[in-house]
Amino acid sequence: MSLGSGLAKGLAITLRTMTRRAVTAQYPEEQPELPPRSRGVIGLFEENCTVCMLCARECPDWCVYIDSHKETLPATTPGGRERSRNVLDRFAIDFALCMYCGICVEVCPFDALFWSPEFEYATTDIRELTHERDTLRAWMWTVPEPPPLDEAAEEPKEIAAARKAAEKAAEKATQGEAGDG
Repeated sequence: MSLGSGLAKGLAITLRTMTRRAVTAQYPEEQPELPPRSRGVIGLFEENCTVCMLCARECPDWCVYIDSHKETLPATTPGGRERSRNVLDRFAIDFALCMYCGICVEVCPFDALFWSPEFEYATTDIRELTHERDTLRAWMWTVPEPPPLDEAAEEPKEIAAARKAAEKAAEKATQGEAGDG
């Protein structure tokens, strides 16, 4: 290939590009079309968090901050023993440190962390990128529904058990109504 043919191809591409109209997305007015399940921020479903600390321990950047205390619950049956449980006091993620690897979401055994497509949380002060649990909880409601299961897939054991329990409860309720009448 000679020097002149490469130059001619380059100029042809430049001329073609110059004649096309530029397409610019007017970002604040027009929201971008995000792919499904995109990674924006991490949302916290606080009710599922047992303060097991797996997310904080597995984070390679150490950007997950968790504080908790133990609470003693009285025995539920006579002669039973008291139980203790962890109560979440603080859950925060420093998105200035976070590398969005998703390890915290993956290792959570109780499905308390989810990826949210929310991405508009920029700030001029880096100290404001540490988001506490109230903000993480608010982002939880922007998490899209998971994709539907394959129709040929087996029903998950948890859903099957919950469905059977609901059916038994409904059956007992209808038997109780029939016995009263």
